[in-house]
Amino acid sequence: MTGISDGALKSAEAATWRDYLELTKPKVVALMMVTTLVGMLLASPGMVPWQVLLYGNLGIALCAASAAAINHLVDSQVDSLMRRTENRPVARGRVNRASASTFALLLGVTGALLLAVLVNPLTAWLTVASLIGYAFVYTLFLKRATPQNIVIGGLAGAAPPLLGWTAVTNQVDPHALLLVLIIFAWTPPHFWSLAIHRREEYAKVAIPMLPVTHGVEFTKLHIVLYTALLCAVSLLPFAVGMLGPLYLLGAVLLGGGFVYWSLALLFGSNPRTAMETFKYSSIYLLALFLIMLIDHYLFPRPLVYSVIVG
Repeated sequence: MTGISDGALKSAEAATWRDYLELTKPKVVALMMVTTLVGMLLASPGMVPWQVLLYGNLGIALCAASAAAINHLVDSQVDSLMRRTENRPVARGRVNRASASTFALLLGVTGALLLAVLVNPLTAWLTVASLIGYAFVYTLFLKRATPQNIVIGGLAGAAPPLLGWTAVTNQVDPHALLLVLIIFAWTPPHFWSLAIHRREEYAKVAIPMLPVTHGVEFTKLHIVLYTALLCAVSLLPFAVGMLGPLYLLGAVLLGGGFVYWSLALLFGSNPRTAMETFKYSSIYLLALFLIMLIDHYLFPRPLVYSVIVG
């Protein structure tokens, strides 16, 4: 009885700024913005103009936050039934749906206008397309329609480095698309390892994640296969002369770590391995993009820049 009363009291609490911050999924957006910033810096042989750094990152971050808030809205009923998400602001009732909708709209419109007016229209359009892809195509349709939801919908989440690049160059460059491809290949093993850990909860709310529809062992095998694909794709920036030897070393070492965890997941029996693989995958992406940045400044590639800005 006491537990029910406490839950009712929490649901009746007025929303705080922390609740609205939680709507934006700040940790997820922060990782996205690292890749956006790296995309910006790789697009230029020198320093990126401060206006692009400030307004570009702010606009993209606001649109990403808007997509996250829409995700909270769409998934509020499902979130309330899953232990991992049951305390989210909309699911718990601390932020009502009208307030969350208004908040998401303000974030998205403000971000898009900043990009269109103070950066360039191409970046604004691509960012809005990414927002729509994640918040509506993936969250509203793909997530509930197919076990390949993460694979197909991953393209929207892979866009940040391209957005950062176009903010600087005002064009879609093949090198930026390589960065997109890396995140696209990274997304399935990243989310499937979490889905294995949360399989029972996804099954409870009828979300057709791969471990639910095809079983845990099938998913583990696909994590290994996609990790191998990711390792191969991650070598392409070196292969095309975009990045140098330091990046190659980092990509090989980080990829080796990812392969280790994927194989430990496939052949091991420790129930904690899925979550450890998920955690490593986040470290992998952050470290890989930071190594890109270090290599970019230690081993500049003037021939690449002449193509981009010439």
